[in-house]
Amino acid sequence: SRQNFKKLVIIKSSLHHLFNNPARRFTLLQLVAYHIHYLQTFKMVLLRFNIVMTAATLCLNILPSTNGLSNTATIFDMHTAVAPSQTVEQSSFVQSGVEIEMPDFDALFDRIQEVSPLAKAAINELSPGEASRVFDKPDLLTWKKIEENKKNVVTQVAKIDNYQNLGCPILRFRASLEGPCVGNAFASFIMDIEERSKWDPSINQVYEAYPIRDLDAANIQMGFGKYGDCSCLGVGYCQTKNYLAVSGREQLTLCGIQNFENGGAIMWGTEMEDWHNHLLPPGKRTTRARSHLFSTALVPTGDNTFDIEYCLQIDIGGNLPTWITTPVLTETVKNLFRHAKHFFKNEDSKLEMFIKEHESKHEIGHGILMTP
Repeated sequence: SRQNFKKLVIIKSSLHHLFNNPARRFTLLQLVAYHIHYLQTFKMVLLRFNIVMTAATLCLNILPSTNGLSNTATIFDMHTAVAPSQTVEQSSFVQSGVEIEMPDFDALFDRIQEVSPLAKAAINELSPGEASRVFDKPDLLTWKKIEENKKNVVTQVAKIDNYQNLGCPILRFRASLEGPCVGNAFASFIMDIEERSKWDPSINQVYEAYPIRDLDAANIQMGFGKYGDCSCLGVGYCQTKNYLAVSGREQLTLCGIQNFENGGAIMWGTEMEDWHNHLLPPGKRTTRARSHLFSTALVPTGDNTFDIEYCLQIDIGGNLPTWITTPVLTETVKNLFRHAKHFFKNEDSKLEMFIKEHESKHEIGHGILMTP
């Protein structure tokens, strides 16, 4: 079947790392532990590589873990060790004794789906007709509506104060836009400094500091498409300058993009811990802001329309009260949506150029799990 073929391709790619590049080893144990019921498919791949199961069993015994860690695979292009995080259960991706922890993706996406019904709709691959009714359904959590006006670009802004007892609110923004649903384009508004500067007056610099190259291993870690196809993953750095009542801040965030076969997408992020500070760029440190949870879900609601739900829980840091920082954050995110509205209407043909450029690079929702 198509689904088994996708799994076959991923396993084959992982075996390629193991047998053809010893410096980038993916332990067979991880494949077996996560997908024991695909052992027959696994054997077929071994035979194609002309390797008998006995040899593979020996490999399980001779491949040492790095720094006492097991079930690891290389996906970061970097050479700096990263300590485990205390916020969520971790699994590690390793290169030459260097480890980068991935979160417990089940816990992460459960949390995202709890605060974002549209993210849940994306993960469940709802049809456009079903997705168009998500915003009309009652919330399971108790959200306080800050703004609501169907005529505005952002049709609703809501918050939950002190969400999960972390001392800061979680904010949720909703909008319905015209145009094709292209998640990578929306992600570029956040991670591309040129696009970010068009709507965020506080931005100083933003870039992907440590991109993950081996997305096959990342998709295996996420459960073979359980949360869509991970098309982008890495650690990003962001620095802001003084703006209104808030002085400059910096962040180091693990971020990713998930694409779905129904055309939906989820962008997500969570802050790295203090013991990851050696990954920060050299220079004078500024006050650290921390995104406890970030999620943006885009789901098609028609042939040329889609809904967006943007959720953010961020601790700005310092001693500023939330009644000062929340209005600043709210207005900044609303600027993002205004920028998105014009972009997705294809004004000045920018959207068309973006799609052509990224299709040529196979970056529009065509990861290993979404190949024909």
